[in-house]
Amino acid sequence: MSFKKIPLILLTVITAALLFSFINADDDPIKKAAAQLEKWTGDYPQEKVYLHMDKPYYAVGEDIWFKAYVTIGPEHKLSALSGILNVELLDPRDSVQQSIKLPLTSGIAMGDFALSDTLKEGNYRIRAYTNWMRNFAPEYFFDRTIHIGNAATNTVFTNTSYAYTTTPNGQQNVKATVSFTDINGIAYAGKEVSYQVQLSNRNVGRGKGVTDDKGNLAISFTNTVPGAMKAGQITAKIKISDKQTITKILPVKATSNNVDVQFFPEGGNLVAGLPCRVAFKAVGADGLGKAISGTIVNNDNTELTSFTTSHLGMGLFVLIPEAGKTYQAKVTYEDGSKATVNLPKVLEKGYSLSLNNTSDPDNITIRIGGTADLVGQQISVVAQANGVICYAAKNSLENGVLMAKIPKSKFPTGIAQFTLFNAANEPVCERIIFINREDELKVDVAGQASSGTRQKVNLSLNVQSPDGKPAISALSAAVIDETKVPSDESDEISILSQLLLSSDIKGYIEKPNYYFVHRDEQGRKALDLLMMTQGYRRFEWKQLLNNVYPPVVFQPEKELRISGHVHNGNKPVIGGKVTLFTTKGGAFILDTLTDDKGNFAFNHLVFKDSVKFIIQARTAKDRKFVDIELDNVVSQGVSSNPNAPDIEVNVSKNITGYLQNSYKLYQEESKYGVGNHNYVLKEVVIKEKKITPYQNSSNLNGPGQADQIISGDIFEKMGCPDITTCLQGRLLGVTFRGGAAYSTRSPNTPMQIVLDGMTIDDPYFLSSLNAMDIASIEVLRSAGYTSIYGMRGGGGVLVITTKRGGEYSSTARVYAPGIITYTPKGYYQARTFYSPQYDDPKVNRTLADLRTTIFWKPNIVTDKDGKASIEFYNAGSPGTYRVIVEGIDGDGHIGHQTFRYKVQ
Repeated sequence: MSFKKIPLILLTVITAALLFSFINADDDPIKKAAAQLEKWTGDYPQEKVYLHMDKPYYAVGEDIWFKAYVTIGPEHKLSALSGILNVELLDPRDSVQQSIKLPLTSGIAMGDFALSDTLKEGNYRIRAYTNWMRNFAPEYFFDRTIHIGNAATNTVFTNTSYAYTTTPNGQQNVKATVSFTDINGIAYAGKEVSYQVQLSNRNVGRGKGVTDDKGNLAISFTNTVPGAMKAGQITAKIKISDKQTITKILPVKATSNNVDVQFFPEGGNLVAGLPCRVAFKAVGADGLGKAISGTIVNNDNTELTSFTTSHLGMGLFVLIPEAGKTYQAKVTYEDGSKATVNLPKVLEKGYSLSLNNTSDPDNITIRIGGTADLVGQQISVVAQANGVICYAAKNSLENGVLMAKIPKSKFPTGIAQFTLFNAANEPVCERIIFINREDELKVDVAGQASSGTRQKVNLSLNVQSPDGKPAISALSAAVIDETKVPSDESDEISILSQLLLSSDIKGYIEKPNYYFVHRDEQGRKALDLLMMTQGYRRFEWKQLLNNVYPPVVFQPEKELRISGHVHNGNKPVIGGKVTLFTTKGGAFILDTLTDDKGNFAFNHLVFKDSVKFIIQARTAKDRKFVDIELDNVVSQGVSSNPNAPDIEVNVSKNITGYLQNSYKLYQEESKYGVGNHNYVLKEVVIKEKKITPYQNSSNLNGPGQADQIISGDIFEKMGCPDITTCLQGRLLGVTFRGGAAYSTRSPNTPMQIVLDGMTIDDPYFLSSLNAMDIASIEVLRSAGYTSIYGMRGGGGVLVITTKRGGEYSSTARVYAPGIITYTPKGYYQARTFYSPQYDDPKVNRTLADLRTTIFWKPNIVTDKDGKASIEFYNAGSPGTYRVIVEGIDGDGHIGHQTFRYKVQ
C-alpha cells in the first residue's frame, strides 16, 4: 500500500568552519537512512488525535463536551486520510461504557458523552483513535484519565489510605484504612462491611468487618508475587440499613512504597574516559516521581559527586567513568531510608553523544567523543523531526572529539531525535531534545476584566500565524467557573502538550502541560531532563535499516460501508443481486452485484447510529436460497490504563467542593423537574400493564388499526416449518399461491408486505421469514386502511412486526436464506450545548444558575482577518471564570490561550 510521499528534506547545516563535512549525495550510509525514513514517512503516515474537553473532571449527571482535532504528518496538518473517528468512554474496570463514531470533516469532529446518574464514581478514561492508527498499537491513541464523582445519588463517601510493609522473603503486606461517611462527613459507625481484594485481576483476599465509631475499617492483604501483580482494587459492600447495601470500588495503585531509581547516561552508555552527563529518575510504585538525594561512589568507595532531584523525581550529574571501575549511587529517600543502586556498566570502547539545548536560545551544541581505538573512524549523525531529516553530516574522529553548533531554526517545534551511526552504519548513540521555536498560533482573547452574574459577556478572538499575519483557523472555546472547578494547569493536557510532546515519546508523562505553562529557564531544564529519561516512541532505526515495518492490518476508514460475501454452499455466488434496505432513520434502497468471488460492498453510506438494515441476496437467476456473510468488524481491545499514575484513590475527596456544588445543582433541578436525572419515586403497586404484540408496529394507520391482527404467539404454539403454512385459513379474505398472499378483493394483485417499516417488493418474501421471529401481523384489506399506502396498497397490505424490531445489534440477524438484518454502528449526532439567554423572558430566572461549564463553543472559525467573537451569559455565582481557547490553522500551526475575568 502506498500513500502520497512526503518530500524528503536533507539539510546540512554544518559550515566549512565547523568540524563536520557536508554530505555528498552518493554517501551510502546516510542515503540509505534517508531512503528508509522516507519510506516510513510516506507509507506509514502518522495520525495524532487530540480532544479539547470542556473541563478537567466531572460529576455524574453532567455532560462531557469535546472537539476532536486529527492531524497527520510532520507538519501536523489536519488529516484527510481518515473520515471516521472512534471515541470511547471506559469505566474504572477498563470496559467500554459508551462508544461513538464521529464523521471527520477535514480532520475535525465534535461530540459529547452524557454521564448517567447510574454511573459509579471513579477513574474513567476517554480514548480516541482512527482505524488507521490501530496499526501502530494503542500507545499512540489519545487516552486520558478523567475523574468522575457522584454527589447526586451517592450516599456513601470513602477516604482510603494505605500503609505498606515488606517481609524478608519479598512479599508485600498492605493495610488499607477505609473511612465511610455520608455527604456531610457523618460516620457510618457499626456497619457491616464485606470486601474482596483483587490484584491484576487475581483474587488475593476477602473478608468481613464492622466499622468503628469513626466509620473506619482496616482491610489487610498480601501481595505474594510483587513481580507479577502491581495494582488492583478493593470491592467493599457496606450495609447501611436492612434494605440497602452500597458497593464501593477502591483503587489499589500500589502494594509498596518502593521507589525505582534508574540512571540514563546521555547518548546511551558510560564509556571509559569520556565525560558523560547522567540523568536519573526516581519513580514510586504509584508511577509518580519521588524526591531523592545521594552520592556517587566507585568500587573503592570513593565519593565522586553528589546529586539531588530537581523536578518530579528527575535530576542530573556529570561523571567521567574509568575503565575497570564500577559505580554505585548511595540513595536517600524522602522518608530517610537509604539504598544502594548500581549504575550501568562502563564500556571500555565506544562513543559518546552530548547535546546542549538549554544554554543558547538559537543553537544546539553537539559534542561527539570516542575512545582512542576509534580515532579516524567514519561516523555519521542524522537528526530527524516528525519523520523528516533536518540535519545530517559525516566525518571522522581525527582528534577523538567533534563539536559543532546547529541552528535551531532548521528544526520544527517538537521532538528532534539525534542518532550517531558508526562506520558500519549501526546506530550507537541516541539523544532526543525538544525544540521550541515559539511558533504556535498567536491567539488573543479580549473582553472585560469583570462583569456581573447572569450578565452577557462578549469576547473577541484575534488569531495570527507565527509570522504575525491574520490566520483563518478552526477553534474551540470552553468557559468554566474556576472557583467551582479549581485545577492546576500543569496537571492538565493541552493541544500543545498532546501533539508536540506526549504523542512522540515513550512512557507516562507526569504533568505534561507543565512544560508549556513554565517556559522559563527552570522549565526548559526540566523539559531537557524529561528528554534524557524517556525515549522516542515512533520508530527504531535498527528496524528501519533492516526493512522491518509494521504490518498494515487496518485500512484508513473514509466512510461507513457494509460489505460481505454471498455463497451457495462452498461456492461463491457470482453476479448475484444484493439489495440493502433501511427500516428507519430515512428509508432508502440500494442495489449492487457480487464480484467473481461473491463479494459485495455498499460504500459511501451515511446513517445514524442504531439504524436497522435488511440485506437481501439472490443469484443471477433470481434464486433466493443463498447465504449471506457480512465482513466481520473487528473491535478494538482495551489495554490497561497507560496513565495509571493519574488514577485517584479518593476521587470524591479530591473534588469535594465541586461535588458539593453538583449536589446543590441536582437538588435545584429536582425541585423544578428539569435536567436529565433519575429520581427516586415512592413505592406504588402496578396491577396490570398489558403489552400488545403490535406495540412497535409501523402501521401507517397506527398500531393495531387493521382488519385483522395475528399474534406471533400462535406460531410458537404450532411450531410451523413455514409461515405461509401457519397462516393458511387464518387470515380472513386472504389466500396463498406459490408462497405469495392475495386478497380475495384483488385476486390478481399480491398483497404488499411491510416489514418493520420497510416496503418489500418481493411478494414471495413472506415464505422466507422465520415464524419464530414474528411479533404480529396486521392485515389491511378494506379501503379505509389501505388507502394510506396509495397504489402499493391496491391489493391489500400485510404489516409485519418482528420481535427483533427496534433492538440494537452489531451483528447480523438471520431470518432465512437470502435475507438478514443488520444494525451496524452508525454516526453519532452530536448534541448542541445549551446556554441560557437571560434577555429572553421565557428563561426561568427562579432556578438557581449553578453551572460549572458556563459556555462551550466547538465550531469557531476565524475570518480572513483572523477574527471571531463569542457571546454568552454568566452563571448565577460570582467567582473567577476561565476561558480556554484552542485550535489549528490550515498550515498545521496550533495554539492555546487562557483568559480569566471576574464575576461579581
